[in-house]
Amino acid sequence: SSLVSDPGFPPIVVNTLVFVIVVTVLGLLGGLLAAIALARTGRFSGFVLALLVFVWALPPVVNGSVWKFLLGSRGLVNSVLMDWQVISEPFPFLYDVRFALISVALVNVWAVVPFNTLVFRAAMLGIPLEQLEAARLDGARPVQEILHVVLPGVKATAVILAVLTIVYSFRSFDYIYVMTFGGPGVATTTLPFLGYLKAFALLDFGGGAAAAFLVAIVVLVLAFLYASSVRKEEKG
Repeated sequence: SSLVSDPGFPPIVVNTLVFVIVVTVLGLLGGLLAAIALARTGRFSGFVLALLVFVWALPPVVNGSVWKFLLGSRGLVNSVLMDWQVISEPFPFLYDVRFALISVALVNVWAVVPFNTLVFRAAMLGIPLEQLEAARLDGARPVQEILHVVLPGVKATAVILAVLTIVYSFRSFDYIYVMTFGGPGVATTTLPFLGYLKAFALLDFGGGAAAAFLVAIVVLVLAFLYASSVRKEEKG
């Protein structure tokens, strides 16, 4: 109860919701678009898929450290933008309360898109060629083909991926720890990271246990939704 009544708790819940929504929506959309772009087999698509596997396999600590360097005040991104005269002074990607959470969320999107792309592409390869050929014979344009053939074909996969991406984004800890440590202030503090701060930084083991309990409940609910989605797909 002391955790919920803490004045800093509501903003952290909002941070968590914003973080999860950004990572889930952009992660699914980016994965779907990338899978559509790489639907055809060939050397180029094979190279890009291998690169995606490499990005996905990178440890989060390494990935987060690289992006912390890239987005720093003297990092590559700011250096390029200043050289191109897009900005006159370094942009505070990780040091401003208005941009830090979105910046870390976008890095998480970068990390989750490769996995979603591989899964979406596998689902698209399972769509019968007869459906695609029939749509093309009927004069369907590429956009219509995607809307009426591809999307219905990957709908069940998208539901499962959505639950997995929500779980991934909700339990995200590594990137926040490496890139911002929950700051500035509590701008990038989410519920899982709050549990760590309470228990190991503030030595408030009761508050840490309460935060961990809330996280566990949410993960259990999401796990139940995931199991239900898999069961429906198997029956379907």
